[in-house]
Amino acid sequence: MAGPGVKIRVKVIPNAPRAEVVGWRGEALTIKLTAPPLEGRANRELCGFLAGVLGVSPADVTLLRGESARHKLVHIAGLSAAEARARLKLHLC
Repeated sequence: MAGPGVKIRVKVIPNAPRAEVVGWRGEALTIKLTAPPLEGRANRELCGFLAGVLGVSPADVTLLRGESARHKLVHIAGLSAAEARARLKLHLC
């Protein structure tokens, strides 16, 4: 089970020309990824991309739900919801 940190609902758009944070749509964060949704590639890219954007270790990003869906739930260890939102705001396109 996930420890202290923040859970973020994410909508993933795979096969995009570049990886980017699109923005919040309701309670879900929309993220474009370059990887296709095959063999877990988009999930791996999502975790690595979020780690880079949020300034945390890739080991701090865990996919909790939605392994084969576009709508996912991720856990970011070591950040509060306010910290995560502030860091994501810097990367909105």
